[in-house]
Amino acid sequence: MGLLTPVAVRIGSVSWMPKLLPQIVFVDKLVQGGTGGRLTILDVAGLPNLMLTVTGRKSGLPRSNPLLCVPYADDSFLVAGSYFGGPKEPLWVKNVEANPDVTVRFKGATSQRRARLLEGDERAAAWQAMLAVWPNFALYEQRTDRRIKVFRLDPR
Repeated sequence: MGLLTPVAVRIGSVSWMPKLLPQIVFVDKLVQGGTGGRLTILDVAGLPNLMLTVTGRKSGLPRSNPLLCVPYADDSFLVAGSYFGGPKEPLWVKNVEANPDVTVRFKGATSQRRARLLEGDERAAAWQAMLAVWPNFALYEQRTDRRIKVFRLDPR
């Protein structure tokens, strides 16, 4: 957690944030591109994050998305398809489900990972770990009728 984390949590709780997500992602990709992936918007906020690259399920092209993440057991990461609690699932979720072999860039280091959708008790434990890092996940869950999918990204 950084000095700006409470500000980020406050901003992340605003109900109209899903409408700004495309602009936020665009700016974050510019920042990451300009710094070789060494700096992200979430870094400034003191939050763990990664760049997830997955093969598009229809196009077959690589698609990259900056995501808040939670470093987890056994050199894994947790990510959630929350979309700030918006009604629609993020596109990257369907791509990961279709092609679970992904590339992750975390703190400038790139690794190959296998994504696995978590269910039941395993999801519940992971969700608690995610709430400890980003309490707004609870708010996002309340905002939407869909079940927010949680993925564990394990080394291949």
